[in-house]
Amino acid sequence: MEESGAEKSETATDTETVGAESTQQDATENAEEATEETAETAEEVPSVDETVKLREELEAEQNKYLRLMADYDNFKRRTKKDRQEAEKFRAQSLLTDLLPVLDNFDRALSVETKSEESASLLKGVKMVQSSLLEAVQREGLEEIKALGEPFDPNFHQAVMQEKDEEAEPGIVLQELQKGYTLKGRVLRPAMVKVNE
Repeated sequence: MEESGAEKSETATDTETVGAESTQQDATENAEEATEETAETAEEVPSVDETVKLREELEAEQNKYLRLMADYDNFKRRTKKDRQEAEKFRAQSLLTDLLPVLDNFDRALSVETKSEESASLLKGVKMVQSSLLEAVQREGLEEIKALGEPFDPNFHQAVMQEKDEEAEPGIVLQELQKGYTLKGRVLRPAMVKVNE
């Protein structure tokens, strides 16, 4: 059968309409896909403000980390120093308690002996004193030199002054009580009489 020209025209119009609808539908789908891709890309790539904010947060966290590491290093250093000092001066309280004992030995040995028995007793006391002095010196106890030395307020405690023309001013004339240091730290200053 032959189609008439009107029918052909109608069929062509229908085909064009279907083709146009198909093209319009494809364009709409492409636009939707492009919108979805743009939205996904926008989600993947943060805006400039978010990037700046994230960088600032990262820098703040890095600064906190660096400060924490510096605090930890300082803590380790302080702990090590405290441990070394504690070990260095471990005998300080014991030696401080022994200073009056050393003073009593000095007083006992300054007594004059008149009999042979007291001389032998004094000799025994001298031996005990020397043993004790050796033990405390091994721990780092040292006697402060005072007699004839210039007065030093770091090591000497002036309790009296006297005028002596033969000595220079500020010189220690007499040691009233011995002073001691422990590894450079003063345990007890020497009590002295100083020339004016």
